[in-house]
Formats: sequence, C-alpha cells, structure tokens
Amino acid sequence: MLCLDPLSTEWDCPLGSKDLDGKEGPWKGGAALPPTGCFPGPWYQDVSLDCKGSPEEAEARAWTVYYYGLLQSCLQQAGLPETQDRSQAPRTGCPGAEVTLCILGSPSTFLSLLLEGGVQSPGNMLLCLSPAWLMKVAASGQEGEASLLVSKAVSFYPGGLTFLDDFVPPRHATYFLAGLGPESGHGREAAELARNLTCPTGASAELARLLEDRLLMRWWLSQQSGVAVPATLAFTHRPPGLLRGGHASPELRLVELSGKEGQETLVKEEVEAFVHSEALGDASQVAVRLSGWRWRGQQALCLHLRVEPSAVVNTVLTLLEKLEEEESVLVEAVCPPARLPLPGSPAPGPELAMRICAVVCRIQGDRPLLSKVVCGVGRGDRLLRHHNTLPRTLGVALAQCGLEEAAQVALLGQHIKEAAEAALAAVLALEAGLSVEQRGGRQVHIDFLGVDFVLTVAGRTLIPVVLKLNSGLCLEACGALEGMWAAPRLGRSVEEAAAAPLVETMLRRSGRHLMDGKQLLVIGAGGVSKKFVWEAARDYGLKLHLVESDPKHFASQLVQTFIHFDVTEHRRDEENAQLLAELVRTRNLKLDGCFSFWDDCLVLTSLLCRELGLPCSPPAAMCLAKQKSHTQRHLLRCQGPPWPATSLHAVPCCPLESEADVERAIYQVPLPGVMKLEFGSGAVGVQLVKDGPQCHEHFSRILHDLQGEADHPGIGLGWGNAMLLMEFVEGTEHDVDLVVFGGRLLAAFVSDNGPTRLPGFTETAACMPTGLAPEQEAQMVQAAFRCCLGCGLLDGVFNVELKMTGAGPKLIEINPRMGGFYLRDWILELYGVDLLLASTMVACGLQPALPAHPRARGYLVGIMCLVSQHIELLSSPGSRETLQALHDKGLLRLNLLEEALIPGQYEEPYCNVACAGPSPAEARLRLLGICQGLGIDRPNYPVVHFLSHFK
Repeated sequence: MLCLDPLSTEWDCPLGSKDLDGKEGPWKGGAALPPTGCFPGPWYQDVSLDCKGSPEEAEARAWTVYYYGLLQSCLQQAGLPETQDRSQAPRTGCPGAEVTLCILGSPSTFLSLLLEGGVQSPGNMLLCLSPAWLMKVAASGQEGEASLLVSKAVSFYPGGLTFLDDFVPPRHATYFLAGLGPESGHGREAAELARNLTCPTGASAELARLLEDRLLMRWWLSQQSGVAVPATLAFTHRPPGLLRGGHASPELRLVELSGKEGQETLVKEEVEAFVHSEALGDASQVAVRLSGWRWRGQQALCLHLRVEPSAVVNTVLTLLEKLEEEESVLVEAVCPPARLPLPGSPAPGPELAMRICAVVCRIQGDRPLLSKVVCGVGRGDRLLRHHNTLPRTLGVALAQCGLEEAAQVALLGQHIKEAAEAALAAVLALEAGLSVEQRGGRQVHIDFLGVDFVLTVAGRTLIPVVLKLNSGLCLEACGALEGMWAAPRLGRSVEEAAAAPLVETMLRRSGRHLMDGKQLLVIGAGGVSKKFVWEAARDYGLKLHLVESDPKHFASQLVQTFIHFDVTEHRRDEENAQLLAELVRTRNLKLDGCFSFWDDCLVLTSLLCRELGLPCSPPAAMCLAKQKSHTQRHLLRCQGPPWPATSLHAVPCCPLESEADVERAIYQVPLPGVMKLEFGSGAVGVQLVKDGPQCHEHFSRILHDLQGEADHPGIGLGWGNAMLLMEFVEGTEHDVDLVVFGGRLLAAFVSDNGPTRLPGFTETAACMPTGLAPEQEAQMVQAAFRCCLGCGLLDGVFNVELKMTGAGPKLIEINPRMGGFYLRDWILELYGVDLLLASTMVACGLQPALPAHPRARGYLVGIMCLVSQHIELLSSPGSRETLQALHDKGLLRLNLLEEALIPGQYEEPYCNVACAGPSPAEARLRLLGICQGLGIDRPNYPVVHFLSHFK
C-alpha cells in the first residue's frame, strides 16, 4: 500500500486529554523548557552564550543552551567541525553596508539553509539562537517600522565552518527569517521581532496563521487548476475572514453553524450527504480532525468507515464544543492509497506508507520553482510523520514500493513539480491580495513553502494530492537527506541544495534593500535598448539624476534631476568632468554613486567620480580598456609572473591613423586580419581583410563614411575614427560578463555566439549558458578576469569578448561596462542576477549581493534580426504584434535593440528573438520553428547555420 500520513484508528491526543481540552501549545504560551539529555556533549560549557546588555531568564537561557547543543549535534552528524567561539574578539564590519542574512530558529530546521548560505555568501549567513541576540530599533522616517540589529550570532562559512561571533557595532539585518513552528522555544518573541521590519522578511505570525490553516489553504488551493486536495466537509462557528463570502468548490463544503447547541440535525444531514457524495470517489474511510492555529502541531484525528456516518457525527459534535472563532472541524476523505505491484509479481506489493514532501521557492520574477522532493517510507499500519521516518529520494522510495519503471517515475515527478509550484503560485496570489497589516509588515513575503502530498489513483494515473502546507518541516527533511552526503557535497557538489534558490532570493532581496533610496548620477541615457534601466530603477527605489546631451530624451522625464550637458566631445572629457562636478555641487546633489552603461561615457564617468570622490575604476584603466589597440598591446607586455601570464590571451595588433600606418601594419600583423574602429562598438565597421589591398580599401571607406558622431551616433565616433588591424584568430566566439569588486571576482556568466556573416562581424545568434566543457569555461572566465585586472579594472561590471582557440582563450576586446544587447535580460532570467543592480551597488561602494555559485534555470538560444534582412517582417504591424504577443505569452523573449527601421551599410541588430528550453538542443529547435514560421529564416539569412554551434 502506498499512502502518505495514514491515519490510525485511535486519537493521537485522546479526547478528554489536556491537549484536546484546550491547553495552549508551544506557540501561544511559549514552550516551557526544552528536552533534556538529547546530546552527547556539554558544548555550551566552554562558550559564551550570553549577549552583553541582554541577560536572559532561566527558561530562555535553557532554550539557548539547548539550541547550541542541537547545532553541534547536527554538525557532528553531518561530519562537520564543531563551532569555534571567537566572541572574545568582536567583529566590526560595515553596519548598514553589508549583506546580513539572519535566521532565528531551530538549527535542525534550518541547517540546509544555513550551510548553503555559508557557501553562497560566506560570513553573512547568521544563526541567532536567542531573541536576546537581536534588537529592534525604530527606523527614522518610517513610522511604525524598525530596523533589526544583530549583536551575537553563529556565522556560517564554506566547508561547514561555523563561528560564534559578537558584533560591535551590531550588524543590520538585510533579511530576517524566524522559525514560528510549534517546536520553537521563542515563538512569541520571534513573532514580535518579525513584525513591521524595514528589512525583507520571510515569515510572520500573521502569514503563518494563514499558511498552516488546513481549511483556508484547502479552500484556496481548490480554486486553482492543477492542484488536487482531499474532499473535505468543514464545520465552523465563524469561518476565517478570508473565507467569508467565498465560492464553494466540488472538493470542499463549508458549513457555518449558528451556535454550539442544537446543531445535531444539521451536522447529521451534512455528514450523511458528504459520505454519500461522488466527491469522495473510491475512499472507504473518512478522517475527522481539528483545524486552527491552536491545534497546529497536535496531530489529533480519528478514522471512521465511510459506511458508519453516525460515528462520524458523534465525533464531530464532540469536537464542536471545543471550537473558538475561525477554528473548524474537518471531515475529509482518506485518499485511497495507490497499490503498486512488485516487478515480476502479479500480487500487490507490500503495504507501505510513503510521505512525500516538496520544497518550492520563490525565484526572480515572483515565480515558483520546485527545489527538491523528499520521501519517507514506513509500514502502512503505522502513523508516518516527518520526524519518525528516514528521508530518501522519490525514485528510491517508489522503488521500495514496487514502482521502478523510469518513465512512470519521471511522469509522477513532473506531476509533483507542477502541483507544488501551483500551490506556491496560489499562496503568492493570496499574499498579493493581503494588506500590510494582514501580512505582518510591508516587507513580509513568503519566499518558500513546504508541500505535503499523498498519492492516489485516478483511472491508471497516479495523482499527488496536497494534504497540507508547512513552513519548515519539509525544509528540515531535505536537510536531513542532504546531511547524509554533507562531507562529499562540500568538496564537490552532487546536486543543488534544497535551500539554494531560497538563498538566492534572500540575497536578491537584501541587495534591493541596501540600494533602496540610493542617489546615483547616470552619465549618458543610451537608446531604446537601455529603456529597462529606468523601469528597473523605479522598481528598486533608486533615485537617479541624469546627464544627457539630448534635451528631449525620453528618460529626462523619468529621473529626479535632468542635467542637459554635451557629453559627445570626448577629447574634452577631463574639462567636462570638472564642469559637471561643479554643477553637481551647485545643485547640492547628495550622491551615493555615479555610473554609466553607455560606451561613449565611461571615461568621462571615471573622471567625474575622481572629482567627486566616488567609487569607480581609475580613469587610466578606463582609457586603456576603451582604446582597443592599447588594451591588446598593454596585455602583450604582461608577461607574468604569476603564471599563466595575461599576455597569453592578447592578440597582435597595430593602431591605424593614416595610409602609412596601414602599409606598415600589413607587414607586422599576420593576415588575414580584422580591421575595426579603435573606439567603436556594436561591431560597426568591423571587417575581415585578407590582403593589403583589402586593408587599404576598407580603411579608406571607413575614413570617408564614418567621420564623426553625426554619421552614426552611439558607436564611439566622438572619440574619432581611428582604426586598428589585429590578427584574425580562428575559434568560437564567447561573451564573459564579470562582476568585480575590490579586485575580487564575484560572478561570471559565459555565453556562446554563433558564426557571423563574414566578412562582417555583426552578431547573429547566441546561447546561454555556454556549451563549453567545464574546463574550457573556467579558462574563459579566468582569461576574462585576468585581462580586466591587467588593465586595472578592479571595480565594476564588465563585458569581455573572447574566442576559444586551439591555444586557449584569446581576447577580442573589453567593454568596461554592463553587457549590452540582450545580456542583462538573459542573465536575470536564467540566473536571477541583475547586472544593473550589481553595477549600481559597486558604484555606491557596496559589495553586490550575489550567490557565489549561481546556477542557470534552463537555456536560452536567440537570433538577431537585421533591418537589411528582415525589413518586411519588422515593418509589418501584424508581424510585430505577433512577436509581442508571443513574448507576452512566454513563448519567446523579445529584446528591442534599435528604434528606427533605417537600413544601411553599417547596421546594428534591430532586435533579438530567443526561446527557452531545458537543454540548448530543445531551445534551438523551438527557436528554429519560430524563425521558419515568421520568416526570420531565409536564404540570405540561414538561421540553421547561425544556430549550428548550439547542437
């Protein structure tokens, strides 16, 4: 027999006992004293668990000691070292300017999250074992809200290392998550600490009351498609407020009673109708249980045969006397267990019960993502709970119950994924409709959910049925499973931790919190491809001030301050930086940072930051990276040590300012070569040249056609039209987007480019993540990072273009700003990392809140559309509406890169069309189908060829 949470024929908490007579559980009254004699070692005797200035009473102190011992026991069982006490040397840090992820709760519940946080953000994941280690301080300018300060905590680091630390001054929490379960010894204090904080908060007592109310959650889930719940009959004197006036569903009927007396007839009629209804399907039993906040954690239930409604009625009437407002008595169908045959045997398999629990997390874009599924298996005649079964994977559990066919296991796994993600989506929809007071604070949002399932059969299909939702038990079960592989996993990750997406969300929300209200000066507004900057700034709460040459630029209406200033004459950047600094002082702008995402303005931005004393890479480094021949020739001189030398990645080249330079370069640079603008961007004017005559011809054409900014705005002609000739290297082309802070590499994202339309080099296609082998990917990242360091680029978000050749990575050029085109959008979609937010944080001198090892959630493959090749498609209102509609439905990703449909010899891509998939091959096939259907694929623009690298 295969079932979850089988129900015994006797009460777990017998009727008439003090529990069912209404004794308050651990939540409302606070657990008295923790268990004793649980751990093998008196670890607490050698450490300082007291927090200066916040003495604890004996009961609270007992819980702190208990939790410290529990933490040591968890670490010991996972093969990890004991916590080291370094509280005698308080940590100083940068309060208010650093990520601080704070957990208050049971170490066993949150161990998976704590260890993963130590890996992804070393030293910033803090476990507080007592509310006395925390303090709320009223926030200035935000009435009714408070900041949360951490004075003492256990800090987590990679390798499972932990340290007991004091913080002087206290650290400011940027994310707070409190354990509010019935096992908590600090329930009341935790609830108060979590209420109305200025920092992002992942749980509150208000939301926990809603989340773990079986009646409310079943009613809400039953309204959603794709989520099955047990057929339920609910009796209540006064239903929860969110249920009043709600629509009934076939799976759930709510009966509101007028009083506690004289309800026997109504209860009898409703029970008899329920047990005879088709909603129960093949169920032969019903369970009766109490539902409500007081009863959480108390597994009080009773089984009755469906054919004995009188016994059900008697139980319901007994329990109705114990109800208070917004509590209920539930009569629910016991889902018929799925009987799975053993392989090769006609007889049913052994009667086994299986608990299935799933952890699902909120990720970028408020989307749900299943993180992990864990199961427990036990005898079918025994009650199975989270804490009395060994965790195992879904495949292993099903095999023990007789189901080993891979296709069926995969199909069931997909059904569980869809149901769990639909459950969180439903909860997020419910949360979105709640007021600040109902959520427990402006910053309170549910970021993860545990979903408990039972399996039943409909026809010949296994159906996962949601029994209940929880906030910590499923996470704890996943942590227990991961604990069995903790030591190997810390050496080399076997699979992603259940808490990994949650840690990423905690970091993302922390970054937003740190940047909320920051004042930044932006130099250069860019074009339509940078429209996302202004939308994101509003979403992040950034206060932007803009310096721009075009007085009518659309962004002038979207910023706090607009300064009209000609920034196109870059030969005067030093003088202009001084003038702009004076304008900033005159206007009394209180800036936290200054940055630019526009190629032409990067050197000016660096010079201005120097004038204003704001963080930025040095002007000399920006100048070196901006002038392509200087970049390569400088790196060629970086012979090391250390080895491998950066010079290995540089490519021979010669600057060209005259015909004489061209003639000289022909004999210095091996041909074929590549000619390009010294300060150009967007591959405009870049061409393959095979011999001397082609070099002279292309040089003359560029000097004639592209003389100044007016000839082709936005590609760097304000710096002049000097050119260079560099060696053409064979290989695949790649982009590496880096986040560097204080000379340290924080994150790197590698993408692949398709073959270009030679002799031009305008980008055609791309794929992310890279299809390179892991060793080659690591080489590519290190090459990009070393090239940036070699140029002196120590702080910022940089885009580095390279080729992977037979001799390793070779540098094409460094763009000392955030990657252009579609790159920011793709990285945000796949990894949940926003390069724009990272850029603004670096500009303010703050270390970006990024996971140390971001993982992609799928693949994207995209194709560029050109005006010269797709004018009919792009100029047709119907075709453009079709593209937008497909984007809105999530069938493709559309990134507009230009605004005007102007064909020309020196064109840039107009837009990028991309498709997602679980593999590059699947994403490629989807994109190819769309391109063929819309007419993007054509004889002169062979999409199949451009996508050939991504098979």
